[in-house]
Amino acid sequence: MRKPRDFDSELKALAEKAKALKERRVRQLGDLVVAVGADTLDTDLLAGAMLDAIAMQDAATKEAWRAAGAAFFRGKERKPARGPRSESGGNLPLEGGSASA
Repeated sequence: MRKPRDFDSELKALAEKAKALKERRVRQLGDLVVAVGADTLDTDLLAGAMLDAIAMQDAATKEAWRAAGAAFFRGKERKPARGPRSESGGNLPLEGGSASA
């Protein structure tokens, strides 16, 4: 005779795994903020820049940010992101990407 499955323990294990993954994601995002030097910015400024990046509709600007981020992760450019440029409409070069990067 087959042993019945313990759904409660399986659900509990899945919930614990989901919680651990969420904590890991938050920790990695914090590490990213420190790695790019954004931890030196005022919290309100950083939050505003990220909100502006999320609302950004200019595909060319987003692609430039994406390329700069990819270069950072490849180790080609380990400098903190530069300040706003006049042609970018005053937006900081930050990208609100996924955690899988």
